[in-house]
Amino acid sequence: MAAKKSPSAPIHFLTGTDESGVKKAASALVEKLSPGADAFGRETIDGAVEGVEQAANAIHSTIQALLTLPFLGGSKLVWLKSASFLADTVTGRSDTVLEPLQRLCDLLVEGLPDGVIFVLSAPLADKRRTAFRTLSKVAQTEVHNRPELGFGAGEEQFIEWTTSRVRDRDIQLDAEAVEALTARVGLDTRQLDNELDKLETAFGKTRTVTAAEVRALVPQTREGGIFDLSNALAHRDLPLALETLEQLMTQGEKGVGILLAAIVPTMRNLLIVKELMLRHKLPTPNQPNGFARSLDRLSEDDVAHLPRKKDGSVSAYALGIAAINGSHYSLPELEVGFAACATANQQLFSGSLTDDVIIARLLIGVMARKS
Repeated sequence: MAAKKSPSAPIHFLTGTDESGVKKAASALVEKLSPGADAFGRETIDGAVEGVEQAANAIHSTIQALLTLPFLGGSKLVWLKSASFLADTVTGRSDTVLEPLQRLCDLLVEGLPDGVIFVLSAPLADKRRTAFRTLSKVAQTEVHNRPELGFGAGEEQFIEWTTSRVRDRDIQLDAEAVEALTARVGLDTRQLDNELDKLETAFGKTRTVTAAEVRALVPQTREGGIFDLSNALAHRDLPLALETLEQLMTQGEKGVGILLAAIVPTMRNLLIVKELMLRHKLPTPNQPNGFARSLDRLSEDDVAHLPRKKDGSVSAYALGIAAINGSHYSLPELEVGFAACATANQQLFSGSLTDDVIIARLLIGVMARKS
């Protein structure tokens, strides 16, 4: 239907690397702009498509919806939701998609019919695209990005970020549960929100959720499995270690990867921290962060051999975890266990035994308590 164009017609563009943030902000904005609207006052086009033809059809449907006057007068909101074709993908670069997308941009530059509001939400939109630059100029733009923790960010910063999100939701998780949750979701805010919804439904907001309950409800990932194995090794929890090893092997992980990513770093930290604490009579910290203060009192020569982060600073948080758990092992046990890691590494390349048998024997030899 022909309609008078209005260059000031409201256009809203929401994007960013935080898919969950974009989704929530767009839903809230749509409800704010058209509260309680029925099918005639709000039209939603699903832009989360996989193929070229689907993307082109979604754009064509959006153009048609924008050029159709509101039913019985009044206003109308058109929402192109979760448009995946603005990302840097094969579909997004296709001429079949770029041509109608350019027509949509031309329409927005020219102006929409009076009474028509347009909301476009597109997580992960490519800033280099012409469409992105056009939308940024003609629309009220909101960018929702995942946190950028910086080049030197490590485990401590990731855990702090997860802790803040948990605190915002007012859900009770103990420290180890937060660490387990962080290992499974990383900085994926969408998955984190979904998993917090799941935990809140299962346990409410008053009961403290444990790490075991997080492991039971939150899907296992390679990172989560590596964390669980490292955590079990530090706590000398052999049943959890063997259970996690079985899960990692079922996921197709290789023995050498498990050895070098989980077992060797944990044993190394336990060994060097145990020796450091005994030699300098350092107290056992109550929290991992507290160990940094003990390290600050030592000379440069005393800490020169300690593992470091990418920015060159000492990995105080990881060493703090080792300091808390060092009481589970004696120094001779750790020395023998670290040497056993080298033997296991040689066995993995000799091919005489299967990976799962080699790693299981290593874990039992290191963690089994001697009578």
